[in-house]
Amino acid sequence: MDLKIKDNNFIVCGATSGFGHAITKLILKEGGNVIAVARGEDKLRELEDAYSGQVETLVGNITESRTIERLHKMTLQKNLSGILVNAAGPPAKKFVETRLTDWDEAYQQLVRWKIELTQKFLPIFLDKKYGRFVYIESSSVKQPLENLVLSTSMRLSVVGFVKTLSQEIPDQGVTFNILAPGYHYTPAVERLIRKKAESGKISLKEAQRQIENTIPMQITGDINHFASLAVWLLSPLSQYVTGQVYAVDGGVIKSTL
Repeated sequence: MDLKIKDNNFIVCGATSGFGHAITKLILKEGGNVIAVARGEDKLRELEDAYSGQVETLVGNITESRTIERLHKMTLQKNLSGILVNAAGPPAKKFVETRLTDWDEAYQQLVRWKIELTQKFLPIFLDKKYGRFVYIESSSVKQPLENLVLSTSMRLSVVGFVKTLSQEIPDQGVTFNILAPGYHYTPAVERLIRKKAESGKISLKEAQRQIENTIPMQITGDINHFASLAVWLLSPLSQYVTGQVYAVDGGVIKSTL
């Protein structure tokens, strides 16, 4: 399928790991260009070298205002088509294990910077009457998962602001959608497996087996398959879709909503 993104420009946050990396590679395969943001300079350089002419890089922590400002200045003349809003989340913890400082840090990691980034780039898309925002959150926004009280609580705030924004700006050619992945082979899931193993005093292999047993499909998701939905949402083909939360979780969520 031609996603009609050839020569289009996209910002991808967290472009060197997990979902962000898989989505970056698929955009590039489809002929698009990527402004890749991540903290690891070496991995960004590898990406730039592998896709000469299609990738520009920005080394920085996207959750910090100074990185968002640098990104904004860097892309003012880029004729952007979309942004993948994505970064690592807080540590896996139960509520009784958290302190107030954990909640403050989780707000910064998962909420504040996404609002700032959206405020910064939304006027650009409104001016051209076209743009795609795709936010990667978690399936826990539809059905809570163990040890993710910080992540679930803050990501629900993001869902609230994104869905409200989609209602406030429904007819300007700009769409806002959320992907809610379940268990996929990513660094975040590796952290969850370690946490489950430590809490239950079991092996990592047993912790992973127990997690997979909770998934109706009995498998962990493939990030490359996940990327295909993300890139479709970033493409012009998704023009009639906005304000939606897509769970990609192997059938874990039982709700009909």
